[in-house]
Amino acid sequence: MNMLLPSPYVSPWLSDDVADLAGVARNFFKTEVVPHLERFDEQRQVDAETWLAAGRAGLLCAAGSPEFGGGGGTFAHEAAVMWEQAKSGDDSLGYAVHSGIVAPYLEAFGTTEQKARWLPGMATGETVGAIAMTEPGAGSDLQNIRTTARLEGDDYVISGSKTFISNASHAGIVIVVCRTGGEGAQGISLIVVETKDPATGEPTPGFERGRVLDKIGLHGQDTRELHFSDVRVPAANLLGGEPGQGFYQLMNQLPQERLAIAVGAVAAAEYAVELATAYVKEREAFGRRVADFQNTRFTLAEVSTEVLAARTFLDHCIQLHLEGRLDPVTASRVKYWTTDLQCSVVDRCLQLFGGYGYMREYPIARLYAAARVQKIYGGTNEIMKDLIGRFL
Repeated sequence: MNMLLPSPYVSPWLSDDVADLAGVARNFFKTEVVPHLERFDEQRQVDAETWLAAGRAGLLCAAGSPEFGGGGGTFAHEAAVMWEQAKSGDDSLGYAVHSGIVAPYLEAFGTTEQKARWLPGMATGETVGAIAMTEPGAGSDLQNIRTTARLEGDDYVISGSKTFISNASHAGIVIVVCRTGGEGAQGISLIVVETKDPATGEPTPGFERGRVLDKIGLHGQDTRELHFSDVRVPAANLLGGEPGQGFYQLMNQLPQERLAIAVGAVAAAEYAVELATAYVKEREAFGRRVADFQNTRFTLAEVSTEVLAARTFLDHCIQLHLEGRLDPVTASRVKYWTTDLQCSVVDRCLQLFGGYGYMREYPIARLYAAARVQKIYGGTNEIMKDLIGRFL
């Protein structure tokens, strides 16, 4: 399967049907996404058609319930798509947020009516999902959320601002982390905001997509601010139907979110080693191949070994998650360690390219720019270490 890993190494979660889906995903990203990356970078988002194509390919909500349009698989199926996306070099399509985070929230906590209302469109790509946690004054500290939702009759009225929201331009639904009660964890709820009126198709009054954010990397990934000014939504949009459950719901789902980040981290690191290995065999310096220098061989030996160690750790955590045994501490460990490793491996691989590694036309440069945020996503790595330390 892979030039970096010893044959017959196969991830234990890669069953035949998961491998089949991985093949579909590999072809999809190769034909439908990667050829358009430069244009996606310029427009700061993928095309709406890209989401629809992913839906037609059966990639969206692969682990979702078939009765609501999902693929009926497990997290292994989602991980296979995330892995192939990272190995393709794509960093534009917000697949992990849509299928790996938003859909699982609906699957885990949504009422039957909520699932029937939103999941089928997510499976086809007609409805893109986003989740609005981070605020200008509250990042990893979710208990400090200030966006409010007050109950007025049969509606919640939402006010506040969110930032760093992936899929914000295309989003048809946004799970908003907001405060329905007092201070602290007990006052937090998750409410689904439809960005358009389901009956008329008109924009939801009070909902505003803010500025597109100018990031170091991930230029083709749809990221912007969102503003809510007395946005009125039905009380039936409260996720799970009971207020004050939001913090529990977030804590329940964060291990999978952090595991998903780790999947992308290890895949990107492995891709970086493959790129560097191929390049140094072709590039010459001082009359011989760059691959023939001892420093090059030592570097490749180190990074390939580290990636193999990371992949076995990742495989262990995926297996735990499939068995329902991935605890928050282990999820924190795999998230922080693999993303730290991703940044380190990509940096050392870029060095082997010399000046060309700094040119955006080379995939290694794109990997370098995309890697840095991984140590911030899903809770900063410092927060991960603090969680682990408190447990110990």
